[in-house]
Amino acid sequence: MSKEDTDTVVVTNRKAYHDYFIEEKFEAGIVLLGTEVKSLRHGRVNLQDSYAAVRDGEVFLHHCHISPYSHGNMMNHDPIRVRKLLLHKKEINKLIGKTQLKGLTLIPLRIYFSKRGQAKVELGLAKGKKLYDRRETIKTREAGREVERAIKERK
Repeated sequence: MSKEDTDTVVVTNRKAYHDYFIEEKFEAGIVLLGTEVKSLRHGRVNLQDSYAAVRDGEVFLHHCHISPYSHGNMMNHDPIRVRKLLLHKKEINKLIGKTQLKGLTLIPLRIYFSKRGQAKVELGLAKGKKLYDRRETIKTREAGREVERAIKERK
């Protein structure tokens, strides 16, 4: 059984694969408040335009919109607050080197619940695509679909 089979995916950032080349992936825990976890379980989260940044030896998730819980009270959370991500020190040092020296960006690819019920964020070290790179990706995807159709018709 693969890792994806046991995880409950809440949201995926499909635009990240369209706009960036993903070079490496990291799994990080996320520090959440109680009402944020409840909103996540209902799938009320948006990853568009969100990114992660390393500051003072810690990694933070910016612009991730988790809607306020509908049955929450005045103790509800701020929807776009900065959230701390939990990574090992070696991983953080590796991310510091790659983001500062190589100019790569940390993009959240998906948020999911592990089989133990913990909220996790999959981060990708990403390099931005140019417009012609995006067009090339679309062309290769369309060519692959045409090949699949041709194979299906021959059978």
